[in-house]
Amino acid sequence: MSVQVKLNHRHQHILWATVRHYIATAEPVGSKSLVEEYNLSVSPATIRNGMSFLEKIGLLYQPYTSAGRVPSDSGYRIYVDQLMTPSETLAFEVEELLQKQLHWPESRLEALLQGAAQILANLSGYITLVTMPKTSTAKLRHLQLVQVEAEKIMLIVVTNTYETKSLIMDLRSLNQANDWQKSSDNLASPHPEDIDRELQILSNFLSSQLQGRAIGELSSLDWSELDRKFENYTELIKNLLENLTLRCQTPEYSKILISGIAEALRLPEFSQLQQVQTIIQLLEEEQDQLWPLIFETHRNKTDQQVTVRIGSENTLESIQGCALVSATYGNGTIPLGSVGVLGPTRMLYENVIAIVKSTVDFLSEVIGGN
Repeated sequence: MSVQVKLNHRHQHILWATVRHYIATAEPVGSKSLVEEYNLSVSPATIRNGMSFLEKIGLLYQPYTSAGRVPSDSGYRIYVDQLMTPSETLAFEVEELLQKQLHWPESRLEALLQGAAQILANLSGYITLVTMPKTSTAKLRHLQLVQVEAEKIMLIVVTNTYETKSLIMDLRSLNQANDWQKSSDNLASPHPEDIDRELQILSNFLSSQLQGRAIGELSSLDWSELDRKFENYTELIKNLLENLTLRCQTPEYSKILISGIAEALRLPEFSQLQQVQTIIQLLEEEQDQLWPLIFETHRNKTDQQVTVRIGSENTLESIQGCALVSATYGNGTIPLGSVGVLGPTRMLYENVIAIVKSTVDFLSEVIGGN
């Protein structure tokens, strides 16, 4: 969301200073505080007039009579879009910290992502949300076929996120078409060594053909023109891949890893028990509502751009007093998951945007690059 307001340099400086002071203190800001703490080079009366103008156009407001001003959602939006720059120094520090503390592929995928969430929560002081990749978007890294019983074959698949999926195919359940009958006869050979050799050759062939393809697209591949050497296995291949795709179809939303709740709930914005209960319920029991905000926003983006939703820009009523900063990590142009930071609108956006961007860059490199 973008607010179309043109401010002169003085009004920009006053808004910038008001936002920074309120972020630091959580107290309504008066003109005297700005004169004392920021080099605005104008009188308190001029600052008061400037703050009155900013209030008139909806960028500041008074929480109660005779109080100072605080930024509105639109005021924060102008600040994010026009008045601040993400911290390059912090971005570099975060990148170094992630590389030093998180090791991939030695760690399990979930442990890697949970570690990233914890680091972000510690650095930001806010709630961190990291979505697990959807299996259907993961790419195939290795495939192996193994006979487990006389009439059963196990398919083992390793993805680029180092997840392992397996399924067992009962050969008796397949259509006994002529082309399959030939391969079935081969696999029914009384010599185990021959069976193992056939399956290994087929495994090597399928790995070479499918490596790097997304799991979700395997069932739609055209196998009508197989090498003559493997044409007898057409029915087996189709059934294996259709079953694999079905097995890997995850719910519409994948798991969200959460960190930093205890620290964030110490902030004054979360002092009301009812608000705390609402947010915790959302995080623990209603992730299907939260997930689209931190992933769907980026589904069609390939540049890992950071999205900032401020206050009422969030479609969920329970977090309309919060800001949500998120971006997607992925494998090339394929989004795998997202990183989000949820906190009060009184957020130091230049720091949060920097750490979110550094984290998705790190995850895209170590996960998406495999």
